[in-house]
Amino acid sequence: MLTGRRELDLLALDDDVPRILGVRLERTRLLALLCAALLTAAAVSAIGVVGFVGLVAPHAARALVGGRHTRILPVAALLGAILVSLADSLGRTLLAPAQIPAGLLTALIGAPYFVYLLWRTRTPAR
Repeated sequence: MLTGRRELDLLALDDDVPRILGVRLERTRLLALLCAALLTAAAVSAIGVVGFVGLVAPHAARALVGGRHTRILPVAALLGAILVSLADSLGRTLLAPAQIPAGLLTALIGAPYFVYLLWRTRTPAR
């Protein structure tokens, strides 16, 4: 989806602006959803639940660098790599010579942040 970064930036605004600028809204959304689903399925089938990083890293990247996808994608990849490396290193050293699975530590590191994001974006009851 790197080639569709303009369309993704426009989709983040609302429904009217992309249509006015010539973006086919339904097609772009469907392609983005299919791409995300296929990449997530491939990651989880290849490496297991470490794919949880894919939920946390983009949100952290957006908080760090803003909403432009040109900046979010490389920062999210870097944050994901750091999170997996940190989880793997901790898993190998905390209970040495036994090992804690990297997927478990990734979830333990990433889940509190994800819950914080959900808490922060909730709408107050009226």
